[in-house]
Order: sequence, then C-alpha cells, then structure tokens
Amino acid sequence: MSIIIQPYRSEDEIAVGQFNQRLKAAGAEPDLVFYRYAEPRWLPPSQSSELYQEYFVAVENGIVRGGYALKWQNFSFVDGSVHPVGYYHHPLSEGIINKAYAVVGSILLRDAMSRSPLLYCLGMGGYDRPLPKMLVRLGWSHFAVPFYFKIVHPYRFLRQMQALRGSVWRKLLMDAAAMSGAGWAAAKLFDKAHRLRAPRVEPFTVETITEFSNWADSVWERCKCSYAMTAVRNNQNLSRLYPAGDTQLMRLRVRRRGEDIGWAVVGERRRDEKYGSMHVGSIIDGWASPEDALAVVQAATAALEEAEMDLIVSNQSHRSWAQALENCGFLGAESSFIFAASRALAARLQPFGRVQTEIHFTRADGDGLPRNF
Repeated sequence: MSIIIQPYRSEDEIAVGQFNQRLKAAGAEPDLVFYRYAEPRWLPPSQSSELYQEYFVAVENGIVRGGYALKWQNFSFVDGSVHPVGYYHHPLSEGIINKAYAVVGSILLRDAMSRSPLLYCLGMGGYDRPLPKMLVRLGWSHFAVPFYFKIVHPYRFLRQMQALRGSVWRKLLMDAAAMSGAGWAAAKLFDKAHRLRAPRVEPFTVETITEFSNWADSVWERCKCSYAMTAVRNNQNLSRLYPAGDTQLMRLRVRRRGEDIGWAVVGERRRDEKYGSMHVGSIIDGWASPEDALAVVQAATAALEEAEMDLIVSNQSHRSWAQALENCGFLGAESSFIFAASRALAARLQPFGRVQTEIHFTRADGDGLPRNF
C-alpha cells in the first residue's frame, strides 16, 4: 500500500465522488461522506484572514482512500501568547468498509499532526466512536464538554422528545405527565427555584445586531486573559464566522451602564428526529469575562424563549459559563461533545485536570457552523 496525503484539488473531485459512492454502497452511515468540492464552502482560504479551512485526501495510485479537514485559527493562552492551532475534523477512511485500509485513519491523523503539532479534536459523537478511541490510545488529553438543556415548553418536550420515549412505559409516563400538567408544574417550579438561588446580576441591556463591528475588539482584549485557552474572538474573526448575510443566527450585544460587557450568538438547530417536531434553540457562542457570563447567558436564554423555542441546549467548557447555565435553570446531561488535545497542545494546559475547566470552548469551536450546531 502506497498512500500519499495531498491537498484536495479540483481534479480530485471525481475520485472523491467515487470514494463516497463506495462508502454508501457498502452501507456506511449516510453522513459519512467527504466534501464534494475541493474549495471549502465554509471558511475558504483567504489571504486576509488567519481563520480558514483546508482539505486533504489520501491517494493510492490515483484512487482516493480517505481524507480530512483542518481548520486553522489563532488561539489565545493565559500567558498572553497567541498561536495558530489546527482543528482536525471530518476524517474518513476506506477502512470503514474495507479492513485492508484500516491503517489509513492513523495515517491521516499523523499527517495532520505534522502540519499542526498544536492540534485538537472536538465533538466526535462520544467515546464509543473510532476517532476518540484512537486518541485515547495515543495519550491525548481529553474530556467531555458539559452539555446542558432547558425545557421551555414542558408539554411539547414530553410529547416530542423521541430520545426519551424509547419504550412503551416511558411513552405512557411522559404522556401522562404532559396531559395532567404535572410536567409543566414540575418544570416551572424547578426553573423558579434556580432563578431565586442565582446570584444577583446588575441590570444590563441587550441589543440585537445584524453584524459585529469594532466594539467587539475591546471586549475581546479586556477578557482574553481570563481564560486558559480560547479561540481569538475579535471582530475580524466574528465577522467571518457570523457574517451579516447569515440571517438564521441572532447576534446579541450585551451592555451595562453604556459599556459593552459581552455578546452571544444564538439560533435554531436544524431538525433532528430525536427531538421530534420541537423547535430547539442553541446558545452557540458567547463571550464576556467569567464574572459576566451569567448576564450573557440570561440574555441568550431570554432571546431564545422569546423566539418560541421549545428546548434550549448548549455546550460550555468553562466552569463560570456552566454555572451560569445552571443558574438560568438548565439541567446537565451526558455529553458526547468531546475535546481532545494533542500532546503538544496539552503541554500548554497543565495541570490538565484543573485547567480544563478554565478553557473556553463552545459549539462554535467545532465544525457545525453555519447550521449544524
């Protein structure tokens, strides 16, 4: 086997299409296909931005046997240094359907590490998946980014949350709770209790904006050293991640006494059968100092409630943002959104067991934008 890893070129698109067809024909999951086009539709390379994506393919005698994507972005660390960090995602190997190519997965990862020693993975669908299993074996540092949810409309949740209605008895119990109003009463009491226990937040104002501008830079500069590691969230990067033309996202500017203290990006998730017909909102991204996280989460939650979401979800790694969600009545649940850091990256985050709660990662740091968040 002679595998060469090379940048994905337009002349490789036919071979990639054939690779995808082989995966589908062998019964691979429908979403397990590589990108159709060599030029990324989201975050294409740009001379004016340090935030972009590249695609690479594994080629054997002109036949594509796998590929992966690498998102480049500058990250800030607690010592004030800034370094480009690679996000390794969407790795696919013919080894999924043909054991003769089982080694391709490790070849792809090794190639990515050679291009970006400071490398991370995020999401991955849980520890039972092949990629996180391989990363654990390789000694990468890792943790599941906490997942939280808030039930806004209990009746809709009880009747539509298909992931919890897996047995006849569960369906009967959830339907009874919905029809009797017991579910509504319990949810409202829980929410009220958490709001009463939450720390007092100084009054703030919220403005819905169509795009980010220079004011975001001052918020970034003021708060960046409060986190052990975070993607650079300046105006340039925010405008690239959340362009004004993307009307499916809501951008919130949070101010107190005329001063900007933070912002949030929220939106409705695409439909997923596990949520039935519910409208599911997501707190996709947010920024503020840790002490102002609660104000930003309150603003984001209120915006999604006003948008008539039935359920609101969010993943937040930093302890202050996680606590802010709990103070707003969110419940924690098992997370399949895993962060894993290469040895070189983890060396900057020591002691990892303590520092992991001081890292700021959200859904926006994965590959889910602009819609799969």
